[in-house]
Amino acid sequence: MNVILAVKQYVSKMIEESGPGMKVLLMDADTTVFVSMVYAKSEILQKEVYLFEKIDSGASRESMKHLKCITFLRPTKENVALLANELKAPKYGLYYIYFSNVISKQDVKILAEADDQEVVREVQEFYGDYIAVNPHLFSLNISNCCQSLRWAQPMLSRTAQGLTALLLSVKKCPMIRYQNSSEMARELADNVKRIITNNAALFEFRRTDVAPVLLILDRRDDAVTPLLNQWTYEAMVHEVLGIENSKINLSKVPGISKDLKEVLLSAETDEFYSENMYQSFGEIGTNIKNLMDEFQKQSKNHTKVESIQDMKNFIENYPQFRKMSGTVSKHVTVVSELSRLVGLYNLLNVSETEQEIACQSDHSNQLQQIKVLMENDKVRPMDLLRLVMLYALRYEAHTNNDMVGLIDLLKRKGISEDKRAMVHAVLEYGGRKARGSDLFRSGDPVNITRRILQNLKGVENVYTQHQPLLASTLDQLIKGKLKEASYPYMGANQLKDRPQDVIVFIIGGCTYAESKLVHTLNRTTHGVKIILGGTTIHNFESFLSELSTAVKGQATKYPARTGRH
Repeated sequence: MNVILAVKQYVSKMIEESGPGMKVLLMDADTTVFVSMVYAKSEILQKEVYLFEKIDSGASRESMKHLKCITFLRPTKENVALLANELKAPKYGLYYIYFSNVISKQDVKILAEADDQEVVREVQEFYGDYIAVNPHLFSLNISNCCQSLRWAQPMLSRTAQGLTALLLSVKKCPMIRYQNSSEMARELADNVKRIITNNAALFEFRRTDVAPVLLILDRRDDAVTPLLNQWTYEAMVHEVLGIENSKINLSKVPGISKDLKEVLLSAETDEFYSENMYQSFGEIGTNIKNLMDEFQKQSKNHTKVESIQDMKNFIENYPQFRKMSGTVSKHVTVVSELSRLVGLYNLLNVSETEQEIACQSDHSNQLQQIKVLMENDKVRPMDLLRLVMLYALRYEAHTNNDMVGLIDLLKRKGISEDKRAMVHAVLEYGGRKARGSDLFRSGDPVNITRRILQNLKGVENVYTQHQPLLASTLDQLIKGKLKEASYPYMGANQLKDRPQDVIVFIIGGCTYAESKLVHTLNRTTHGVKIILGGTTIHNFESFLSELSTAVKGQATKYPARTGRH
């Protein structure tokens, strides 16, 4: 099960089926992203595709009858209408039409009636209707799917379509389990089951000894993971800088060169990133330094390079190194900016307190640590907010909890009312009454080994103690011990053996911390393959947006100011 490979094979097949000759690839906004995540433009150019166009730009496109047109579109009403108009006045010689999901017979009829000039040679369904991020990770890029703690109906439909396309692309007809405490999970499971039943012929894959499992979870069961700062490379980049469809915007970095204002981080095309995306921040620095040491040996250069700043200076002073190793130059720039922001915003101290709140129950000490950080002008308002939100989740039922006092301190720090409201919102969304699990594993003490961050040796386990709830859920599933009362099956069939192929989908978004967990399990658990997906991939900022939409319109259980409870 490899989602990058699945989508890549679809794209290759589309291009090959049209035969030799110059081609144009006609897509919509969604399919453009689907394709760009698995293929570099330079790779597609090598396959005789010379032009990339959008279906909704019809009026501005030139007529080029010598080109074959490969169209790859989502099967929406809008796209069918645009394509029908295209076929009535075709701009290209021949059309090979591919839809990213199941298309209705009625829509095919509309296209057939529009094809007066008989330019269509092929109409097929290729189920690449999702964003393949890593071989084991996919996203639907759906933000704010939960409105007033219920599905927004168009998003339920889109999520079910994306999830069934994923199943078709990896050729799995699974048993479906869902989180019983979540009505949204039950609804999605029901929708996916209905689509599979209605398209039974498509799902007739070769039977395996053990049936695959689709496990549908709800972000509300673990609101802690997206609140935390992260310290492995991929997750940290997304948390601090933001990753959007594998791209990072570095335009605000002081003194950034023009060619590095936007950089691509793709494990498919970048060997260094592929080897280091799950390494800790400190290890990344060491590994970049090793690459630079290798270059210095080869070029007989003896400049001293000991810190990230030294690396940055070295690259600026030796353009031949930059030319020879653009990849390293890119990563030095990214790591240098991460390092600058870690120092600027005091993120080590912030993260240590976050981890302690997430992993240990020590109310008075942690309350004091938060108040100390409130006095530190280097700490960003958003980090103060996330600390108070974590505190609220951990200590909502504590007799001496001081949520009111902490919210008042946020107000004094100039944090807006709508942001302060997120403290109550996170309890509404993922507090004790909303969860179906023991999120804080009360009774499971964690031993912490504290180590000091020195030079480039990096962030040790004090900053990475926390394990997402998904770790224990998958552990129980793999061992065949996941309670059926908490995670029932959709339908009569039940799995008698331990699962071998598992697809996990998180409504409300997954995180790169959970992706790293799945990557590790895939490497260390013999005979089990896991794919992780979510409506989106969160960092703290996107999670706040998700939260805001999710609880909007809910009658809040918490007045603006109350006494301690």
